[in-house]
Amino acid sequence: MTTVLVLNGPNLGRLGRREPDVYGAETYDDLVALCQKTGQELGLSVEVRQTDAEGELIGWLHEAADGRVPVVLNPAAFTHYSYAVRDAVAQRTAPLIEVHISNPAAREEFRHVSVVSALASGTIAGFGLRSYVLALHALAEMADPAARG
Repeated sequence: MTTVLVLNGPNLGRLGRREPDVYGAETYDDLVALCQKTGQELGLSVEVRQTDAEGELIGWLHEAADGRVPVVLNPAAFTHYSYAVRDAVAQRTAPLIEVHISNPAAREEFRHVSVVSALASGTIAGFGLRSYVLALHALAEMADPAARG
């Protein structure tokens, strides 16, 4: 069974309370349950993590690179300015999909730039928590090309 890390950056632990008009009413626990359920349906072992600390996120990206573990990454605010996260993503050894709950391109101008996107296998944004579901489906297909329909 393929293991996938779903890594989330700052403030995502406050889903459901943080700007529900932008991020929706679903909670971080709802996100964890959705990712684990989707992973189970796809034959993936999914581990979901969240941190507000840049160094911890970088450590998890190093762990994934060392273990050749695919990643779904929502870098949150680190998306726009963290060259340290970008450099950790550059070391990836397995597919990595950048996700965003909202559509950064439709928001404030400072959110239009991602320092991560150019290094990711792909980016999915603007579909709410469904962005994670779409990313997990993509990773499952990358792990098993015969599963493409």
